[in-house]
Amino acid sequence: MKISEIRSLNDNDLNKKLSDLQAELFNLRFQSATGQLENPAAIGNCKRDIARFKTIITERKLGINKEA
Repeated sequence: MKISEIRSLNDNDLNKKLSDLQAELFNLRFQSATGQLENPAAIGNCKRDIARFKTIITERKLGINKEA
């Protein structure tokens, strides 16, 4: 998901999507541990998306307005 798309979401949607991504990461790790993961890069992509969401949430809490 692009950062501009994430910035356009409201706070409730951000938190909902963040929890969804964390659940997805758990499932991906579980699949990796059992040898059923088809795309190992999906774990890294999911982690990156989680970091993006957390960054936007922190920016909003601190009142930082970054428009790129």
